[in-house]
Amino acid sequence: MLVKKIQELKKKRNAIFLVHNYQPGEIQEIADHLGDSLGLSRIASQSDADVIVFCGVRFMAETASILCPDKTVLMPDINAECPMAEMITVDALRALKKEHPEAVVLSYVNTSAEVKAESDICCTSGNAINVVNSLKDAKEIIFVPDKYLAHYVSTKTDKKIIFWNGYCPSHVKILPEHVLRQKKAHPEAKVIVHPECMQSVIQLADEAFSTAGMCKYAKESDASEIIVGTEVGMLYRLRKDNPQKKFYPASEQAVCPNMKLTTLEKVLWSLEDMKHEIKVPEDIRVRAKRAVDKMVSL
Repeated sequence: MLVKKIQELKKKRNAIFLVHNYQPGEIQEIADHLGDSLGLSRIASQSDADVIVFCGVRFMAETASILCPDKTVLMPDINAECPMAEMITVDALRALKKEHPEAVVLSYVNTSAEVKAESDICCTSGNAINVVNSLKDAKEIIFVPDKYLAHYVSTKTDKKIIFWNGYCPSHVKILPEHVLRQKKAHPEAKVIVHPECMQSVIQLADEAFSTAGMCKYAKESDASEIIVGTEVGMLYRLRKDNPQKKFYPASEQAVCPNMKLTTLEKVLWSLEDMKHEIKVPEDIRVRAKRAVDKMVSL
């Protein structure tokens, strides 16, 4: 009944539901598009929908607003923040830029619109290596905010990267001993982890992937068992898309509480009341879009 009411109101509002891979299963089930943050925002920019209901965290809805200023972008729960994105502020980034005036500023998409506006270019976890290597004239690269993703990228390039002391609280809950325990329990399983994990965890994996990369690997790999080192919501999609394969969480503790704030009731209320709208101010939007566009142009 609840889902039916949501679908009726969605049609009335000419809305589209964009749902991140870490969202609860019931929210993934109502998705028009399921994916990672930037992929979903690209879909938003190509959609003829008037309203975008973004089921994720704030920086994702902001990115959709940056790319789609003519659309109404709603978040079902305004409190769904990304702790890592909040670990780098505009003032802190400006201070770092003063310390390294010749450095190129590379901002992970997991940042606020204001931080993106202070950046030269953006990246995702899936294209970070390619973006860094594209900066051929850069003597130094400031990489914010995730020190673990930055370290992973630094092992794949000769560029000098200046780390910021940020991290994903959910991914750092995945410890080497968790992976080793699962490998012992499932000796035939392949291990894939997110590059936001600690280097000690990445070293135990067969591959490191973004969530989009994980979906692709799970579909194309011959492996029948896969240990997955990322936020546990990802397993719902992997199991649904690949019912013939078995997936095990590297750690059951890798839960993002903010990603779990979205509920079907909140989606309904969001459409009923047209709340909570995320609108990036135009001066910030234009500057932030420049950094996102540079990444996309690659």
